[in-house]
Amino acid sequence: MFKIDTYIAPDEAFHFARKTLPDTPPVLEHTHDYFELFLVEHGQLHHWINGLEERLEIGQLVFVRPGDRHALQSAPGTGGRILNVMFRKATARHLGDRYRDETEGRFFWSWSEFPHSLRLAGPQLERAVNAMLTLQTSHRSLAKIEHFLLAMITHVLDATASAEDRAPSWLVRAAHAARDPRVFRQGSDGFIEVAGRSQEHVCRATRRHLGLSPTQYINRIRMQHAAMLLAGTGRPVSEVAEEVGLENLSYFHKLFRLQYGTTPRSYRERHTRRATLIDR
Repeated sequence: MFKIDTYIAPDEAFHFARKTLPDTPPVLEHTHDYFELFLVEHGQLHHWINGLEERLEIGQLVFVRPGDRHALQSAPGTGGRILNVMFRKATARHLGDRYRDETEGRFFWSWSEFPHSLRLAGPQLERAVNAMLTLQTSHRSLAKIEHFLLAMITHVLDATASAEDRAPSWLVRAAHAARDPRVFRQGSDGFIEVAGRSQEHVCRATRRHLGLSPTQYINRIRMQHAAMLLAGTGRPVSEVAEEVGLENLSYFHKLFRLQYGTTPRSYRERHTRRATLIDR
């Protein structure tokens, strides 16, 4: 059994690692006395988990519990690399008790035989990587890991991930289709069209299962896509706004500040500084 105190000091609350995995045996299957979240950042992995062998691709996010028995190995020739976060049981217990409606039966608190696993892509993957990299240079405090986990569950993964086991299949399909620029550029009309239901029906279902109106849900996706473009390209802010289907630049600024707490320009500058520090 691997122990959390091997990796962190008594006054620390979590451990972060960015590591390339070997592609040669031996592979040690193990359990541990901590919770673990890992994201496949590059390459492909072989994952042995509770007697099952699976192949993981870029973007796979896995919520490993203390009782899970698993091992990881890079698929030969792929240079498999992960971002990995480990934290104490007490933290998970506290969050599970305090935010039961958000966590019960999902993520680290899943009751299934195998850990909860999600495949991320596009802006969602970008957000997850950025959120995890903030732990690389931060103080390993309890406040930081709790903030990170709550942000992952409620913002990075957004409402779709937590609703998939409860929402009707047509709504889940529409929520995934809404990440296509051809859909979200049309606003809520595009979302309602791919849902294939009446406007009233879609509004009721999205509010019930996603906690948002169709317009709010689409605007969230728009801003996530805009954030990815601001962080990863040098395109002018006005062009980014047009790319996500918003011709009114002041409205775009309002929505972006509402979601990220800063202006598009400041977001780009902050991300550029962070990327420079990581590359050094």
